[in-house]
Amino acid sequence: MENEIWIEACEAEEIDAEDVMRFDYGDRTFAIYRTAKSEYYATDGYCTHERFHLSNGLVMGNVIECPKHNGRFDVTTGEAKRAPVCVDLVTYPVKIETGKVFIRI
Repeated sequence: MENEIWIEACEAEEIDAEDVMRFDYGDRTFAIYRTAKSEYYATDGYCTHERFHLSNGLVMGNVIECPKHNGRFDVTTGEAKRAPVCVDLVTYPVKIETGKVFIRI
């Protein structure tokens, strides 16, 4: 889409392996993940179940567990993996350039 833009979110090294970071841009909030293999992903920041922010969650492999009710999502696809979540997360393309993480929104 021609309206999509790449936004600098953070330094790549700011996110530890198997961790998540909150990123706010305008009136939107995102969660940016780094897997154990140092692959980066981005999703909407709030759990689709009760809008609790995922940056406080636990990353295990390619899965984020929401800290509120322990629902789980695949961070690579946004797929809801464990109840009570049943609505997938929106995902966003990520690229790393000169040590910085960019997401396309």
